Amino acid sequence: MRNKFAYGIIAICGLVLAGCYGGGSSSDSESSSSSGSKDNNGTFNLVVQQEMPTADLSVATDTISFTALNNVYEGIYRLDKDNKPQPAGASEKVKVSDDGKTYTVKLREDAKWSNGDPVTAKDYVFGWQRTVKPETASEYAYLFEPVENAADITAGKKSPDELGIKAVNDHELEIKLAKATPYFDYLLAFPSFFPQNQKVVDENGKDYATKSDKSVYNGPFTLEGFDGPGTDTEWEYKKNDTYWDKDEVKLSNIKVNVVKESSTSLNLFKDGEADDIILSGELAQQNANDPAYKSFKEARTSYLEFNQRKADSPFKNENLRKAISYAVNRKSLVNQVLGDGSVVSTGLVPSGMSKDPKTDEDFAKEAGNLAPYDKEKAKEYWDKAKKELNIDSLSFELMASDTDSSKKVIEYMQSALEETLPGITVKPTPVPFSVRLDRSNNGDFDVLLGGWGADYADPSSFTDLFVTGNSYNRGRWSNEEYDKAVDDSGNKDASDEEARWDDLQKANEIISKESGIAPLYQLSEAHLVNEKVKGIVHHPAGASWDYKWTYVEK
Repeated sequence: MRNKFAYGIIAICGLVLAGCYGGGSSSDSESSSSSGSKDNNGTFNLVVQQEMPTADLSVATDTISFTALNNVYEGIYRLDKDNKPQPAGASEKVKVSDDGKTYTVKLREDAKWSNGDPVTAKDYVFGWQRTVKPETASEYAYLFEPVENAADITAGKKSPDELGIKAVNDHELEIKLAKATPYFDYLLAFPSFFPQNQKVVDENGKDYATKSDKSVYNGPFTLEGFDGPGTDTEWEYKKNDTYWDKDEVKLSNIKVNVVKESSTSLNLFKDGEADDIILSGELAQQNANDPAYKSFKEARTSYLEFNQRKADSPFKNENLRKAISYAVNRKSLVNQVLGDGSVVSTGLVPSGMSKDPKTDEDFAKEAGNLAPYDKEKAKEYWDKAKKELNIDSLSFELMASDTDSSKKVIEYMQSALEETLPGITVKPTPVPFSVRLDRSNNGDFDVLLGGWGADYADPSSFTDLFVTGNSYNRGRWSNEEYDKAVDDSGNKDASDEEARWDDLQKANEIISKESGIAPLYQLSEAHLVNEKVKGIVHHPAGASWDYKWTYVEK
């Protein structure tokens, strides 16, 4: 997801559950394509590509929402520039018992909500219970499964007040885990684990967090001007005067504007109306030598997900899925279509995020290329699939978000599949981001261009997604051997680093080779960033954003 600390708020970064920037431009305004923002009063103008689907901590699932939530809320921890958890809402490092199952948290006594209420241990207890209870229907409830009784609560078998978290007093929490969890410190920096003010939630009822004034905030900024999930195209983050560390927050406000066309974003940047934009394709390549250009590789894999929910779905056929995966020239896709620094995905888990505890080898490099391009094999698998399915042709929709880059990707996929696999017809279907989320959650798709960015720096952030029954397994691919490998990594082998690593590698291999999903590319984002912002820190993964900016007058 993202990270905090260091002087630069990654909060400004926009998409993807991975970090953002590294370094500022040393150029002056005349050598850049932009004169920068016309506002020198601590305001940053940010362009994002999609509307925000929700501002509710318990139900958020996407990177646009989490970007906002990381700006306006704060949890027990945040991640520093080296991706290490550091106290945020906590006053000191969390104490962990020898068996790794009991966490004792001392909270800051000076932390307040934006309405002046103190942030207390009860706010964490309430927020966690609200997220795991079945009525909330949180897709991220599964992340709480390491916490005692969480899985049973979500399944309706136990009461939310049996969750393994309690307020010892106003500023001390005790967390009980069902099992030792190597990455739990990272979860304490993840927005789903942030506190929530029960009084405000109860007062607003079903309207809670539907607009910016229907919530209160405990982070470095408050959310302002947000008028509705999935539709609003402008909102702001304003400096929070009740924030305990407000003196270190260098920006007074961040104005966010949704612009889906790269060409429009570029014009805004050149006219000084935007300080950070995202480019793709030809525009990214054309501006690669601009001093304001930055390409940020993210811990995110983009992939095709096949809808296998119905018993008669053709995508239950493994040979069909393999044919589609083998037919994609991923090198051409990243170099000629995206052109933003994205690289070929060789499996489900991205590179640069995690290393073998024994050899220090990168996870993706060690796994090798599990998703190769091979036109002849693609045709062979297509021929097998046709015989097994008793068909001569197949038509399907390929759905994606309606950003410039996503539309170009699915158009490329249409061309590649129809050319390589005679008889296949692909209908590119770009839809607004919130519509894509709704349709994918409801199973209303054939094939989906989706993706995932690390919620925490561990391969399990990806492998957990596709176990049978996980809410993010939107195509409902299922494999018993895969499920066992993932289960072993979190239970039987949880305390054995090397055995756990092997389990995760096994799961990655199974889903990639069976084309349970078809990995395509590891996302990079090509940005133009105003040179007045200095010291912006890039993090490959993590769960919170830097909130400190150095604002440089021109």
